[in-house]
Amino acid sequence: MTASTTLTTPVITEQDFARFAEYFYRRTGILFEANKRYFVDKRLIDRINATQSGDFASYFRMLRLHPSGTETQILTNMMTVNETYFFREAYQFDCLTQHVLDEVLAYKQPGDPIRIWCMPCSTGEEAYSIAIHLMECWPKIDRYDVELLASDIDTAVLDSARNGIYSPRSVQGVTPARLSRYFQRLRNGNWQISEDLRHSVDFVRANLNKPEDLWRFSRIDVVFCRNLLIYFDDMSRRAAAQAFFQAMSPGAFICLGHSESMSRISGLFKVRKFGSTIVYQKPLFGETA
Repeated sequence: MTASTTLTTPVITEQDFARFAEYFYRRTGILFEANKRYFVDKRLIDRINATQSGDFASYFRMLRLHPSGTETQILTNMMTVNETYFFREAYQFDCLTQHVLDEVLAYKQPGDPIRIWCMPCSTGEEAYSIAIHLMECWPKIDRYDVELLASDIDTAVLDSARNGIYSPRSVQGVTPARLSRYFQRLRNGNWQISEDLRHSVDFVRANLNKPEDLWRFSRIDVVFCRNLLIYFDDMSRRAAAQAFFQAMSPGAFICLGHSESMSRISGLFKVRKFGSTIVYQKPLFGETA
C-alpha cells in the first residue's frame, strides 16, 4: 500500500517577494511594487512547480546560481508585458519622415547608413510598422541604407517577431490595402508579414540594464523607446537615458511614449517640437541641451 501524495501550492511570503523584486530589479531595471504581488506570485509559483523546486527558497537559490541563466530568461519572459499593435501612435512615424530624418541627413556623410533602433520591440509590430511607413512615406528611402535594429529582453517575443505571424486581432488596425501588399493569409486564418520585410529588421536580445548587451547599438540616429520607462524607477530611468545617450550619434533623436517625458528624467537631451509632436535630441558637438 502506497501513501497518497498531496500537492501543495508554494507560499510566497512578503520577504520572498521583496527578495525576488530586488533581484529582478537589479537584473532588468523593472521594479515590481506591492500592487504587483498577484502577478508576480502566480508566475513564481508556476516556475517553482515546473522546476519541481518545492518551495521559494530552493527555487530562488537555483535561479541565482544556475550557470546558464536559462531559468532567469524563462522567468523574465513570463514577467515582462508585451502589448502592442501595428501603427501605434502613428503621428510619431509621420514626424520621422516629415521632419526628423531630414535633420539626421544634415550630419551624415555620403554612404553613411541611417540606424533606427526600436527598444523594446515586443513581437515586432512597431519595427515592421516603421519599415512600411518608410517605404510608403519617405521618398528618399531608395537613396539611403536604412538599418532597422529591434531589441527586447524577452527571447520568446523575439522569436515571434522574426516569424512575423499575427492573429486577425493583431492586424485589425492594418488597412486591407496594406494586408494585401505586405502580408500573406495563412490557412489557419493568421497573417504572415512578407519575407522581404522580415529580412529588413535585425531582431536581437538586449537588456538595457546590462552594458555588455548594448555593444552593437552605436551611431544610432533614431530611437523608439515607447512605454518602457514607465515600468522603471527614477534611478533606472536615468541609467536608461544615459545608455541611449551613449548609443546615439550627436544630433540623433529619441521618441518616447505619449505619457513619458525625457525632461523629467535627464537633462542630456534637447526638447524638440514638430507641430504637436515632442521628441528629444542629443545635442550636436559644441551644443548644450
